[in-house]
Amino acid sequence: MRQDIKAACRKRLNRIEGQVRGVARMLDEDRYCIDVITQIAAVRAALARVEDVILRDHVATCVAHAIASGNKTEQRKKIAELMETFGRRNQIAARSRAY
Repeated sequence: MRQDIKAACRKRLNRIEGQVRGVARMLDEDRYCIDVITQIAAVRAALARVEDVILRDHVATCVAHAIASGNKTEQRKKIAELMETFGRRNQIAARSRAY
């Protein structure tokens, strides 16, 4: 992972960590349920943005390197990893919608 991307993601994750602590405080303070749910949705959206940044960096670096290398085995491996990642992502999204 590129260092600038890593630093940006770490900064975002620190903010998300604070958001999660804030949600826990909201529960302790018996805040209105809809307000808590709204904050949870904000945390999920923030995590999704970090996930997208990391995935884009992976494609721009690791996958691009595999393609440029000409190594068919490595290319297939990177494509399989991406497909598996998208599959897991879709399963998680479907499960979260089911609740």
